[in-house]
Amino acid sequence: MGESRRALGQLHSAVAGPAPGCGRGRDQGRRGMADTLAPPGAPHTSPPATETGETRRDFLKLVTTAFAAVGVGVVVWPFIDSMNPARDVLALSTTDVDLSPVAAGAAITVMWRGKPIFVRNRTEKEIQEARSVPLSELKDPETDQSRVKKDPWLVVIGICTHLGCVPLGQKPTDPRGEYGGWFCPCHGSMYDTSGRIRRGPAPANLAVPPYTFTSDKQIRIG
Repeated sequence: MGESRRALGQLHSAVAGPAPGCGRGRDQGRRGMADTLAPPGAPHTSPPATETGETRRDFLKLVTTAFAAVGVGVVVWPFIDSMNPARDVLALSTTDVDLSPVAAGAAITVMWRGKPIFVRNRTEKEIQEARSVPLSELKDPETDQSRVKKDPWLVVIGICTHLGCVPLGQKPTDPRGEYGGWFCPCHGSMYDTSGRIRRGPAPANLAVPPYTFTSDKQIRIG
């Protein structure tokens, strides 16, 4: 009779399955075994929450800074670009002059950056007169050789250094003063054949603009 009851009890356990809580016990056992088998000091598979948050904040700061830099560049660039000279201004910064039509003793006037430029093809006599003057007699001492780049050509800015008038002397019929160069009728300043002030209130010689000879018969001013 006792053996029959034990047999019935085993049959009931096999049909009903494991008692509640047995599965959790096995899972906990497996995790415990995994922890036991893991080597000491092994890193965790998932990073701590604090490290993840710091990484995310650093990334957001980097992205924000990059967008801010791009935004500043987009706003500032039009202002910087507007400060560059326009093409028409660059074209006016230099003036090419053909010297072949200018006869000996004659002069022409060209414009460069809104200023009149006197170009004179001096005669041998005019050159010798300019170079024979002692520097001690000049208000603004300069040798003729330092004011020209190639004989017989003289190139000066045609603006009186007194009050900014345009002196006479470019036309054959113009008065040239006592020194054969240019005469400013406003206050009587006189310049010689090298463009140097010789008499009158003007304090300095006619200025020499920057220019180069691109050929024997052509110059580029500016």
